[in-house]
Amino acid sequence: MNKDLHSSARRDFVKKMGAASLAAASTSIPLASFLSSCNSVPAITSKADTIILLWMAGGMAHTETFDPKAFVPYTKGVESKRVLSTFPKVPTIVDGLHFSEGLEGIGGVMDKGAIIRSYKSADLGHILHTRHQYHWHTCYEPPQSVQAPHIGAWIAKEMGPVNPVIPPFIAMGQRFTVGEAEELKAFHSAGFLGSEYGPFLIPDPSTGLDSVRPPQGMSLKRFEARYKLYKELANKSKIMEGGSDYQRESLMRSMEQSYRLLNSPEAKVFDLSQEPKEVYDTYNTGRFGLGCLLAKRLAVNGGRFISVSTEYEPFLGWDTHENGHTRAAKMKELIDRPIAQLIKDLNESGHLDRTLIILASEFSRDAIMEGRPGVPVKDQVDQPDIIQDEKFYGMHRHFTDGSSILMWGGGVKKGLVYGKTADERPCSSIENPVVIDQVHQSIYHALGMDPETNYTIEGRPFYTTPDGQGKPILDLFGERIVT
Repeated sequence: MNKDLHSSARRDFVKKMGAASLAAASTSIPLASFLSSCNSVPAITSKADTIILLWMAGGMAHTETFDPKAFVPYTKGVESKRVLSTFPKVPTIVDGLHFSEGLEGIGGVMDKGAIIRSYKSADLGHILHTRHQYHWHTCYEPPQSVQAPHIGAWIAKEMGPVNPVIPPFIAMGQRFTVGEAEELKAFHSAGFLGSEYGPFLIPDPSTGLDSVRPPQGMSLKRFEARYKLYKELANKSKIMEGGSDYQRESLMRSMEQSYRLLNSPEAKVFDLSQEPKEVYDTYNTGRFGLGCLLAKRLAVNGGRFISVSTEYEPFLGWDTHENGHTRAAKMKELIDRPIAQLIKDLNESGHLDRTLIILASEFSRDAIMEGRPGVPVKDQVDQPDIIQDEKFYGMHRHFTDGSSILMWGGGVKKGLVYGKTADERPCSSIENPVVIDQVHQSIYHALGMDPETNYTIEGRPFYTTPDGQGKPILDLFGERIVT
């Protein structure tokens, strides 16, 4: 990988996004300007109350997971161009649908969900994970003149909480101390919508209870004194001094919401020790698995938007710049059992029908192609023509022309396979291609949100999808466009 090129692109991204963040926090936007546009379409019947996003951070190769191609086993001297999948395909519970080996648990619950096999990531020039993650989570290409809200923030603002005590937007599993922290923070934000709609962050779900109670050894009385002092300090912050009335009020409301949760019985929802040992052990494949367990508890107790990430950490996890096959095998062990159990548990409790679960990644991977056909992008990964070492066996380069998204519950048509990628390289989307604004509007459609939702920012309407042009994929719900 060209580290100088990567560092230059990363610094440019941080600089521009940092400026946008500062502008968003300090711009005097009057409260009167935060008026949603009038509904221009009939009200949509909601199919879901809760959204769970299972985020495969780092670029999950579709040909190694949910869209397997011809299996080529490792042998010393094999040509890289011959390798399409490094795992054999295995059948799922849905006739004719195959996943790659190691995902049998998820395959066993696909009769309750659907798969999109034709997602195309945007062409954003030099491929940078956090740039594409920003785009996926906000639907806007960076940088923007204002900070675009995360999809969870839009949902928190428009739908409000299901349970008034549970934060309407909870993000789990991602730390901001492992590399590219500022870029990750850039989209973990409510942007111009205000602090109260931003994510309630839980980096480690196993210590989720610590997020909603005073630090160990601190009495509630002492914590209340600290809270009072914190409010005084916040009143003297740059946002309070230079921000609009709306931004100041939003920050104070976010603090009050956190304090209210601290003193409520709902705080016990974050205590995973209340789960039976056999249930805890089933989910416990690590932080991601326990995040799925906490997501289940939140979904049945009034969570609105819940994100669980495998965590983006450069060159680790799904970010396979070498040892792609062995790393993918380990990642499958991390996600397969807890995701399958999450679907089963919500289905058995009767909550799956009103919970939309999405599994996605920022883009896919390929051994040969960087980017997509016809759009040249500088290679960042060295892949030899002939594989003499197993560390080169697996998908390494960043591929943006085809990827898989899985969905369950929330009105999604069960057993549906939507879209298709080519069976030969390049394994691009060749049938019903899907882009990010369609994904966002499909989620909003499931919630019953008005597709025309927008706010006036800097004298122009800012929609949930760019220019309000996004359309839901009605086939996902077994619906048709009425003309």
